[in-house]
Amino acid sequence: MIESNQSRKENQPGEQPTENRSVYKTRQLNLWYGDNQALRNIDLDITENEVTAIIGPSGCGKSTYIKTLNRMIELVPGVKTSGEIVYRDRNILDKSYNVEELRTRVGMVFQKPNPFPKSIYENVVYGPKIHGIRDKKMLDQIAEKSLKAAAIWDEVKDRLNQNAYGLSGGQQQRLCIARCMAIEPDVILMDEPTSALDPISTLKVEELLQELKKDFSIIIVTHNMQQAARISDKTAFFLNGEVVEFADTTKMFSNPSDKRTEDYITGRFG
Repeated sequence: MIESNQSRKENQPGEQPTENRSVYKTRQLNLWYGDNQALRNIDLDITENEVTAIIGPSGCGKSTYIKTLNRMIELVPGVKTSGEIVYRDRNILDKSYNVEELRTRVGMVFQKPNPFPKSIYENVVYGPKIHGIRDKKMLDQIAEKSLKAAAIWDEVKDRLNQNAYGLSGGQQQRLCIARCMAIEPDVILMDEPTSALDPISTLKVEELLQELKKDFSIIIVTHNMQQAARISDKTAFFLNGEVVEFADTTKMFSNPSDKRTEDYITGRFG
């Protein structure tokens, strides 16, 4: 079995255990692409200020699920949903919910780095400008803060006006994380964010996630089970559009409750 290295926060003597609250509560979520049902009766609570990993074989519904969390899935023609996704006490599937507001609060980092064909600086301040910030001093502060938070400031501070395409793949992905953070989201969704990166860049992104969860709730889809074991607090195992098991990462990788989970994480299928 894969062992998790993650450190757990210990309560100090006399300190009461702290209960983190849910940022998302998914209840009986079903989703269809036309006549094909991709998600089945998903019940899942995502806790704030944690890294939640979603694992499972290709086609199991992982990416479909996280794209429901900011309603990007609705950009696909023919998608239908039922059930509820409650974000901060409001059902985001309610047609009255403002999608633009949701996507401001819930940022997304994709599988392949996708910087805009602009300078490094303009990539980071793009979102704040869209939201009406024009003050140069304020934009400079946002750019520096976001790039520092994404652990890339020292590498790019002397080349902010250069095209972002001149960065390495790993740097581009951290730039995209900085761009995401510049609008100060509440949640960051990540869909296989390191699958196109080399091992050194992957390690930098993984280290970054441990810092970011102090300020953000992070949900990451990954095919890499070692990665899930290293970086996440909780893990959900998806199979055929269903959640087979959802538990603390340490427990899931050392003592899974479901035989299908054990078979998957030990490499018997997938």
